[in-house]
Amino acid sequence: MSKLYFRYGAMNSGKSTALLQAAFNYEERGQQVLLAKPAIDTKGDATIVSRLGLTRPVDFTVAPDDDIRAKFAEMRMHVLESTGKAVSCLLVDEVQFLSAAQADDLLRIAILDGVPVLAYGIRTDFQTVAFPGSRRLLEIAHSLEELKTICRCGRKAVFNARKIGDDYVFDGDQVAIDGDEVTYESLCGACYLEESGGVLLTEQR
Repeated sequence: MSKLYFRYGAMNSGKSTALLQAAFNYEERGQQVLLAKPAIDTKGDATIVSRLGLTRPVDFTVAPDDDIRAKFAEMRMHVLESTGKAVSCLLVDEVQFLSAAQADDLLRIAILDGVPVLAYGIRTDFQTVAFPGSRRLLEIAHSLEELKTICRCGRKAVFNARKIGDDYVFDGDQVAIDGDEVTYESLCGACYLEESGGVLLTEQR
């Protein structure tokens, strides 16, 4: 039985780089892969962008209301007809932006369609609240793997702090794509609490 893998980590933990490396490993062995990402991630448009500078176009993007399993089936048939080879793996970047229902469909692709799914993303937003897609993947994935990165203090980073300019911000919409106005910094728990004044979101409600 094929499996659903969720590989997660804070910002700058090398998730996109790991995804591109996994795709390379499959293709080096003559196997076909499909790459996808949520359409809401406008960084690089329809391209996976690694912070190391590696890039690769995706085979399809997933809008909030899309049936990801149906889109996968369509692309899978296209690959088979054009290359004569079956798809060996689906790799999905930024899976935190998927809905819980779309995460469920990743499990169906793995089990019912027999294609392994490697899903990469972050667990929580800048307020330490789980994204819907990530929450569901933590519940249903066959395999969970944490990709680690380092805080400014040298400890393991686990939280994603949002910055506008040089200032940390702790309120706003859950989704704000990293760009010119908004950036993110990976922090350990101690540094996150230092910047937030010791306050967590649950205490602000």
